[in-house]
Amino acid sequence: MALKCPSCGNDRNFLVKTLQMHVVHLEDSRVEVSEESRPAVLEVLCDECETAMNFDDVDDAVRREVLLTLGAR
Repeated sequence: MALKCPSCGNDRNFLVKTLQMHVVHLEDSRVEVSEESRPAVLEVLCDECETAMNFDDVDDAVRREVLLTLGAR
C-alpha cells in the first residue's frame, strides 16, 4: 500500500517522528559529539487528522524513499 491515511484519505502530508542518539564528550568548557546514530522512525502520523499510520504496511519503495530522505534506518 502507498502512504495514505485510512481515516481522511490524505496522501501528501505526514508527520514522521524520529529519534537520534548522540554521545557527547565534555572537556573543560568544550562539548564535542563523539558519536551519533542514524535517526530511527518511531511513529508516522497523518498531518491532516493525526491518525497513526502503520509504517510497516507502506509500499517498500515509498518506505525506502522516506527512510533515505530522512537518513534514517
